[in-house]
Amino acid sequence: MDKNQGRLRRARQTRHKIRELRVNRLTVFRSNTHIYANITDAFGDRVLVSASTVESEVRTQLGGAGQNKNAAAVIGKRIAEKALAAGIDSVAFDRAGYRYHGRVKALAEAAREAGLKF
Repeated sequence: MDKNQGRLRRARQTRHKIRELRVNRLTVFRSNTHIYANITDAFGDRVLVSASTVESEVRTQLGGAGQNKNAAAVIGKRIAEKALAAGIDSVAFDRAGYRYHGRVKALAEAAREAGLKF
């Protein structure tokens, strides 16, 4: 089992529980160069809101670097602002099998500070 398969195995139970609860889900994906955040509906069918360091507005704000905690905090704030504008104020946090530290933690804390509840 490689690292990615282990991460997905750890994420499976969380995703199952969130689907049982029927709440919107804030999912985080991090690569070596970027971080992505999506809010999907309660059934996992549609992406309602998304933000990432690939977006041109974010890249100009960050100066091109998207792989650090500052970039993750910007994405957390941005996803929370977009969600509140779309009428979403409460979500379940799906860290996708990643440990809750570093960039994942920075994104979550920034989203909470911007008004998103989870």
